[in-house]
This record gives sequence, C-alpha cells and structure tokens, in this order.
Amino acid sequence: MSHDGRATLSKVPEVTFGFWIVKVLATTLGETGGDAVTMSMKLGYAVGTLIFSAVFIIAVIAQIRAKSFNPALYWLTIVATTTVGTTMADLADRSFGIGYAGGSSLLLALLFASLAVWRWTEGSVSVATVTTPKVEAFYWTTILFSQTLGTALGDWMAGANGLGFGGGATVFGAAILLTAALYYFTDISRVALFWAAFILTRPLGATVGDLLDKPRDLGGLALSRYAASAVLIVAIVAMVVLIPQRAGSHPSTRDRA
Repeated sequence: MSHDGRATLSKVPEVTFGFWIVKVLATTLGETGGDAVTMSMKLGYAVGTLIFSAVFIIAVIAQIRAKSFNPALYWLTIVATTTVGTTMADLADRSFGIGYAGGSSLLLALLFASLAVWRWTEGSVSVATVTTPKVEAFYWTTILFSQTLGTALGDWMAGANGLGFGGGATVFGAAILLTAALYYFTDISRVALFWAAFILTRPLGATVGDLLDKPRDLGGLALSRYAASAVLIVAIVAMVVLIPQRAGSHPSTRDRA
C-alpha cells in the first residue's frame, strides 16, 4: 500500500493463464525472430545482438518511464528481451566458443546473482513489488539473463544431449507442468515457483522455435522464419487485445521471498 492508503499497482501484468500463453508465444518469437535477422538476413550474431540490444534498451527505458502498466509496451519489452537473449546466447555459444554447457552455466550464475542482489537490496523478488524504477531495473535485468539462459539451455538440451527439438520441448513442457502442480498442491514459495516457470518458458519457446524453422536434416520443420515470426506476432497481438491485461495482485504476493 502507498503512504495514503491506496494500493500501489505493479508495472507488470497480473499472472493468469493468459499471461503464460503470451509468454510462451513471445519466447518462441524471440527464437524465430532472432534467427531471421542473424541467419536468414545473414547479418550474423554480433550485428544481430547490437540491433536487438538497441531495441531492448529503448523499450526498457520507455517501460520504466511509463507511469502505469501498459500491456503493449510491456509485451514489446518482453519480446525485446527474448530476441536479444537469442542472439546473445548464440554469440557466446557459437562465435565465442564457450559452448552450450559453459554458456548455460555462466548465465545461470548471472541469473542467480541478479536475483540475490535484488533480494538483498529490496528484501523481496516478488513481481508484485515492481512499482519503482529501481525495482524495475532489477526486474528487467533478471529477465534478460533468464531469456538468454533459456536459449543456451534449450540448444544444449536439444542438441548436445541428443533429444532433438521436439524432445527438448517435451522435457521443458513437462517441467512447467510439474511447476504448476507444485503451485496447486504444495506450499512452496509462490515467488520461487513464479521465477521457475518464467525461466522454463524460455527454453520451451527456444526449442519450439527451432522445431519450426530449423532444416529437416537437423530435426526441424524448415518453415520460413519470416512467416513463423509473422504468425507469432499476430497471435501475440490478438492475445493481448482479446485477453484482459491488467496490473494487480500477483500469486507471488502470498509470500515475500
């Protein structure tokens, strides 16, 4: 509550089933859109990272400066994190030669460090507290690391472990279902479960995106990256328009972990 007794609304949307549907669509778009720029346009991972980094910075600044929750702006910023996360992970894993295991380990450490500093500074990493520029900066930094980790983790699971894109998507989909079951049937911290689900949707989207646009000899469906990205954009816009999007109470307000 604010000092005058009125509720202070979060700058991020209420977590509903629709939220998770749009999140998965956005993470899948991050993969197909990132690959469209770096591979189909042949601009490379470094140039793609510079382009999407600029979009991400502009979107985050606009999001932080906004006075209240704006659904279109919020989801644009999420898509910006997924696209730049895709190109950053590919740049580190492939161009810099860190490898999937090394890249995933480094990004996991950065993600945990971001959450730890946020928790130590603010006392909570609940998304319900995202009401000030400082907390928003922590929020978007954490999301950027989680989106980048998701790409590396998805590629590692699908490629290095030999599961293929379909197998990788199945594993991460099952992990999300397990997280949902823990939410409904246990008393595990809702904050921890939210971030677990948020992180897991990214490798799910990454493997689904790769399944759609990678060549058939690599286990993909060889669909046009441009067409797949266009369809995903339309689907996201439709979901945001048709499904009520509002800031408000989050599941994570049950505890302050």
